[in-house]
Amino acid sequence: MSGIKPARRWQPAFFPFKKESFGKRLLAKVEICVKGPLFGCRMCGNCLLQETALICPMECPKGMRNGPCGGITPERNCYVDETRRCIWYTIYKRALKTGREETLLEVLPPLDWNKVGTETWGDVIRQIRKVGTGKFIGGIVSRNGEKTSEIWDSVFKTIRQPEWWHGDSEYHAAPPGEPVSDLERRFREGEFVVATEVTPPLGAGTNKLIRDIVSVKPYVTAINFTDSSSARPKMSSIACCKVAIDQESEPVFQIAARDTTRTGLQSTIIGANAIGIKNILCITGDNSVIGPSPTSNLNILDIDSVQMLWILRKMRDDGVYLDGRTFKNPPELFLGAATSPFASDPVLQAIKDHKKVNAGAQFFQTNLVFEPERLDLWLEQLDKRNILNKVFILIGVAPLKSLKIAQYLHANVPGVTMPEKIMNRMEKAGESASEEGVQIALEVIDSVKRKQGINGIHIMTLSWESIVQRIVTESGLGKKKQ
Repeated sequence: MSGIKPARRWQPAFFPFKKESFGKRLLAKVEICVKGPLFGCRMCGNCLLQETALICPMECPKGMRNGPCGGITPERNCYVDETRRCIWYTIYKRALKTGREETLLEVLPPLDWNKVGTETWGDVIRQIRKVGTGKFIGGIVSRNGEKTSEIWDSVFKTIRQPEWWHGDSEYHAAPPGEPVSDLERRFREGEFVVATEVTPPLGAGTNKLIRDIVSVKPYVTAINFTDSSSARPKMSSIACCKVAIDQESEPVFQIAARDTTRTGLQSTIIGANAIGIKNILCITGDNSVIGPSPTSNLNILDIDSVQMLWILRKMRDDGVYLDGRTFKNPPELFLGAATSPFASDPVLQAIKDHKKVNAGAQFFQTNLVFEPERLDLWLEQLDKRNILNKVFILIGVAPLKSLKIAQYLHANVPGVTMPEKIMNRMEKAGESASEEGVQIALEVIDSVKRKQGINGIHIMTLSWESIVQRIVTESGLGKKKQ
């Protein structure tokens, strides 16, 4: 392990999916012999080293190309492989140290599998020739920093940002107009929003699902349906959303990158919008390593949550698919993303959240919060980045029904750390643990609703939907929603 390559490569290098010429194969061999030991290169075909502090993001077991997932532990280890550090945390720390943290805001593309396993040095050489070899060398040795940066980007940014992507580091606001959903409308009107989730059923029956939807409907603005949380299959989120629509409730369609390809994402969202689903929550999803056996593919994701936001925003705003085809009747979408305020250092977490807002996130739904006082540091960093006024924030709140549930969340759910004081309270409560869990949730709500920059709460029921009415009523947030 060296200072250049701070982690071991998790997987071997990729092989191309087609036969290459001898010259290209030879160049690829030379490239992997150099970049493999130095950077842990996997020959992804779209090198991002210039934008990731010269640390290869493909060392991430999930293949995250736009920042860390929400499952970082306090020890900064990867939950997929707990023997390793989170490679993105290392990238962020080096970028901060070298003053290049703003380069991390650029929305980087997913892999082009037609290029995976092939060399990239040839692309660099060809682009330098296109720009002009003399012009490139002159720009690089120039004392004019702006000119040097411009000539560098004319080669390397052109390569890493192909025409079908054109990612950048700018904020892309939604087009002006009327809100597309009741959730968006209430946010815009300044209401402190209450949302919740209803647990999808294990089987095909919908009777209990309907009862749960009907029971929470009067007290919340929107109902979220998880997409196989903890990598355990249940009824699909889109099916649950359709059931909610039939009950005249507003759904939030949660879609996980873990089980989604770029093709599937685009077609699914078009279909979902056609049946009335407007609120979309883009998440990376829990890795299959925490799911049941037999374990499904642990390898690279096709797209990450930032890329999902970027694709959907362009479909909504420009009426264009990733492959460049344009279409009439673009989808009406209110785009959301998940965030974990305590998963990483607040400065680093704010960078990833800034990137999501730039990519298209209009609202955030946080992971579970049990220490609301710690939110201030994160909110301050978002404010410094001037994005608090660009995104609505729902704080995740969970009523703990038992000590066992608290222990399970702490030990098994990525990104959730149960404070010792909460564990002690639940343990001391004994048979009254469920009542203590409700009181803890009410205390969290009372604290967060006083904070500037917080726009509502998201009650994660943990299959305890019947408690929603009491929590909303006793927190002072609810008379019944008309």
